Amino acid sequence: MPRPETFPTSPPTERAYLVGVELKKKPNAFAIEDSMNELERLAETDGLSVVGQAIQRVERLNPATMIGKGKLQEIVAEREELQYDVLIFNDELHPNQQREIENAFDGADIKVLDRTALILDIFAQHARTREGSLQVELAQYEYRLPRLTRMWTHLGRQTGGAAGRGGSGGVGLRGPGERQLELDRREIRARIAHLKTEIERVRKQRGEQRRKRKREGLPVISIVGYTNAGKSTLLNALTDSDIYVADQLFATLDPTTRRVKLPSGQEVLFSDTVGFIEKLPTQLIAAFRATLEEIIESNVLLHVVDITHPNAAEQVSAVEETLEELGASDKPTVMAFNKLDALPVLPDSELHKNNFENGGEGETLGQWMQEYPDAVAISARERVGLEALLERVEQVLGSGLMDIRVQIPYNATELVNTFHRKGIVESEDYSPRGTLIQGKIPQALAREFEMYRVE
Repeated sequence: MPRPETFPTSPPTERAYLVGVELKKKPNAFAIEDSMNELERLAETDGLSVVGQAIQRVERLNPATMIGKGKLQEIVAEREELQYDVLIFNDELHPNQQREIENAFDGADIKVLDRTALILDIFAQHARTREGSLQVELAQYEYRLPRLTRMWTHLGRQTGGAAGRGGSGGVGLRGPGERQLELDRREIRARIAHLKTEIERVRKQRGEQRRKRKREGLPVISIVGYTNAGKSTLLNALTDSDIYVADQLFATLDPTTRRVKLPSGQEVLFSDTVGFIEKLPTQLIAAFRATLEEIIESNVLLHVVDITHPNAAEQVSAVEETLEELGASDKPTVMAFNKLDALPVLPDSELHKNNFENGGEGETLGQWMQEYPDAVAISARERVGLEALLERVEQVLGSGLMDIRVQIPYNATELVNTFHRKGIVESEDYSPRGTLIQGKIPQALAREFEMYRVE
């Protein structure tokens, strides 16, 4: 008896063609080839199959189509052979440019997107919490609103799912999706206003949580860095957690906070948040401000760097630029050079010292350590160098603590426990009147201990 014929139920993988433009007189911090490699990784993270790419170096951008008309005609002609469905530009397209590029395909069913739309689509897939979904949806609507005229006809042939659910409309159509077809400009603006109201509530809740932490005297260390630098792996290693980790860009979006005990016994909070990237969309920075305020309000920043990446220096600069845009560039910062286990030659001496003389990649690491002598070299995956990292964090954090000497009566032992948990005990002794402690505490706890202070 012949087998019944089966049909695939999942949609075919969309095929993408990438386009990059570089101004000859104003090159980017990233070389155009490296930036395009990152765009390819973004496309693959979004579930696309990249089948080709084109790069054009120009004196100035074409105001109508960004690239030259001749180059655009070449890209259109290549579609017959490569059969791509999505055309993705590495820079943000003006709505008029997007329309003119689509018109060059003579009504063919093709999606023209830019780097911003691609990143927004990845965020829509990876948002897991209601807060994350709200922030992504707001960023998508604000990006799409000025592009609405063209998208009505373009989206009329597609369908999509709810924000953060992946959807069935393919790249660029996740998030608001099908519902967007039924909304006019006024309704979309109303939706944007509603989302901003909801996110403001989240912002106030986060503010109250931060105030509570300050009252408790728990310092916060925010883990920042370029996407895929190993921030979540590091937090897992420090706390024995099981936060989702994947070798892809923007694997985790929603902030995660865990308690960590420093070598002195002081308890602190480590908070992991969304990774940064070159040309991080302004819509995302605005929409995620409630989340990113955690960085602004933290006591110390822990900047994780993938030391094995060929563009590590450019990634560091991109992170620093984003921190400056957020108003957090003046925060005390600890640099952690991660992924030592991936280097061809792994230094076998104390990893947090500055003398790496092993040749090969070790020389590169040595140069980094010369430029950042207070940095710590680690492998989050192999849990190497973590003790030295915590010691360095404690050292930087201690610069924001106040010295104090107190004598706490024996009927107030809870304050002794508080000092041990939230401060740094340098010496402890016992007298007939109580426990005598010399050490450092956060400024927020000064009032609690003031009445027990002694010279």
